[in-house]
Amino acid sequence: MWTITGASTEYTIGDDLTLHSWGPHGVSDGPSPYAFSGKVQYMLPGDVAAVEYAPDGERPFLGADLAVAGEVLTLSLGEVAVDDGLRADLHDERTGLSLTLRWRFAPGTDVVERWAVVRNGGKAPIALTRLGSAGFSVPTPSGATLHYLWGQWAQEFTPASVRLTRGRFEIGSAQGVTGHQFSPYLAVENGDAAYGIQLAWTGSWQIVADADVAGLTRIRAGRQLTDSPVTLSPGESVTTPIAAGVYSADGLDGLARQWHAYERHLAGDRLGRTRKVLYNSWEATAFDVTAEGQLALADVAASLGVETFVVDDGWFVGRPDDHSGLGDWTPDPAKFPAGFGAFVDAVRAKGLDFGLWVEPEMVNPKSALYAAHPDWVYETAGRPRTTIRNQYLLNLGCEDVYEFVRDTLDGLLTTYEITYLKWDFNRPRTEADRAVDDLDGAHVRNLYRILDHLRDAHPQVTVEACAAGGARVDLAIAARADVVWPSDNTAPLDRLRIQDGFLSAHAPHLMSSWVTDSEGMFDERQRSLDFRFVLASAGVLGIGADITRWSPAERASATAWVERYKAVRDVIHHGVVHRIGDPSQRRCAVQYTMDSRIVVLAWNSGRLDGLGRVPARDIRLPLRGLDPAGRYRHGSVVYSGSHLMAVGLPVRWTPAHDAELIELYSM
Repeated sequence: MWTITGASTEYTIGDDLTLHSWGPHGVSDGPSPYAFSGKVQYMLPGDVAAVEYAPDGERPFLGADLAVAGEVLTLSLGEVAVDDGLRADLHDERTGLSLTLRWRFAPGTDVVERWAVVRNGGKAPIALTRLGSAGFSVPTPSGATLHYLWGQWAQEFTPASVRLTRGRFEIGSAQGVTGHQFSPYLAVENGDAAYGIQLAWTGSWQIVADADVAGLTRIRAGRQLTDSPVTLSPGESVTTPIAAGVYSADGLDGLARQWHAYERHLAGDRLGRTRKVLYNSWEATAFDVTAEGQLALADVAASLGVETFVVDDGWFVGRPDDHSGLGDWTPDPAKFPAGFGAFVDAVRAKGLDFGLWVEPEMVNPKSALYAAHPDWVYETAGRPRTTIRNQYLLNLGCEDVYEFVRDTLDGLLTTYEITYLKWDFNRPRTEADRAVDDLDGAHVRNLYRILDHLRDAHPQVTVEACAAGGARVDLAIAARADVVWPSDNTAPLDRLRIQDGFLSAHAPHLMSSWVTDSEGMFDERQRSLDFRFVLASAGVLGIGADITRWSPAERASATAWVERYKAVRDVIHHGVVHRIGDPSQRRCAVQYTMDSRIVVLAWNSGRLDGLGRVPARDIRLPLRGLDPAGRYRHGSVVYSGSHLMAVGLPVRWTPAHDAELIELYSM
């Protein structure tokens, strides 16, 4: 057997590449819960075994990880070595295909990363029709409860669950992008522990859970080859995306903390950079961008304590609305008569960093770029092209397009003092020439090349990943962007639900959130400006309202909230997170703990009527991870850790007081 170890868990596989154990340190010292006895009837042993990776010849009936057109793969095991984790080499004699499997724990975390490298060592091309990253096995003798995140535009990251006693459950995207409909995230509870799976891929993907009759649920994660097979010529290879898995004895909230730690690891040195309070002009001006109007907003933003001013869509030539201009990334001289450089300097003179919105993978039919390069967009030969939001998608997999996008962004970031880039993506792929090999992989790999290039060439620039809201949120983006935009929906109670789901899978240092005046789309109940500020403070605070219309009292309140947020954002971005209740309960809060400091953000997500008019008791927020014998101070009140964990921190809501940011200190 081979065992690799993480911060507090271990992962052990046997010499037949089946899972022996996965859990806390020492769990491998005993019989495997994955072993089975008895005969395998009308199937192959691989169909019921906890195989780590299975070609279709080994697991033909209950779901293989790897398949080749016109062949049945049966791989023989070669060398197994310890090499930055674990490496196993396998080979198929008939086709010449070789497979290298990799396992490793990300340093300092309990997340095991798994991926595969497939190489064609034969003499003829090989077409891969299934290309999984890994199979994760969970013992589920009484069935599994699967938790996932579904959604649509403006309703992303909605938690849901299903009980899977036997059979199959599948989520994924065939859109060439992570997608609004599902997140590449699955959690499995078996009554004893929770196991989490995520996939680091920004194209088409799938996660499939198969629960068999012998009490095993096997989860396959990998790319979805919807457009065409991946064809390898002799000597060529392909590397799968990383599939990440984590074990927790502390349920779904424990899994969330593990994912947060992992995404902080992915951020590397950039985790230490301050994520500044920003203002974005979109909801104030939409496409009506002028130097005069933007500077008026910048004046107010600076007075509120905002640190970065971001000009959204509408700054470039030919862009009065969403029908034209995409691809022509030249500032509009009519909107900036003194020059765009002078405008940027004027914003910076107010003490603000400058940011800019771009959508570099897109083009409008009414644009100079499309007129010059109509062949750069995705199309299916002989079929009409489809517009979504009046735009086409550029084929980023083409080297000419890749170079255009890279050089365009380089030009903007070199010419102007830009330190924040909001990269948007507002439509999925609808046409693809299936005669062209691996369009999805080529697009995604070049996307990563550009994002990696921006980090190297422009390290001062903070990159925000946006895709019509939250359609591009996954571990691969978390490793390359500094923040992500979870949803275009900023209405208070709608956003509370979105952010609760987001934090179950992703870390708060990634979660960009704005204070706006938007009304509810799915929950129209009103909430105060304080509620909106506390809500946006749960991640990376931004403001997107038309602040020139705010009253003096609203501006004063906003200034105070920005100051309060700045004092605690290090705890929010780096602290251990405990979610308390959820938006469907009377108690709804998030606790952030870092060293001796505790920050609690709490919201009244229920009804407001009747408050203060009839007898009522305070809502209690049971805190977590404290020293029972410790003493904790909030203002002039001192609590024991035991009281705060067993009874809870009291909050009292009134019609005028519907949210709060609470700081506690260990004495």
